[in-house]
Amino acid sequence: QVQVVESGGGLVQAGGSLRLSCTARGLIFDDYAMGWFRQAPGKEREGVSCISWSGGSTHVADSVKGRFTISRRNANNTVWLQMNNLKPEDTAMYYCAVDLLKRVVVASCSPPDYGYYGQGTQVTVSA
Repeated sequence: QVQVVESGGGLVQAGGSLRLSCTARGLIFDDYAMGWFRQAPGKEREGVSCISWSGGSTHVADSVKGRFTISRRNANNTVWLQMNNLKPEDTAMYYCAVDLLKRVVVASCSPPDYGYYGQGTQVTVSA
């Protein structure tokens, strides 16, 4: 059974930083791309950043480019999202998920392409 657990969210002032962590168990972690997604109240879930199984390619949404960085360590079954210069519009529930296909060469970041979403971690950025 695949289990995905996120942590690291919280309340931060605009301009601050947070580092989200995600651990996935019950799968061969280095076979799968991983992604971070977010959903604000009343909005659709969107892809924030995704990383290929090897870490060799990433996708970053335009809205967070230059501020957020995704990374992974396969030996620890962990993927991180470093978020710098946070803005109030980054406020959302952040989810980690697993690509539904093995060993994709280029990581997509479309929510329907991912599954096994975790329970999420709330990020709130105050103005």
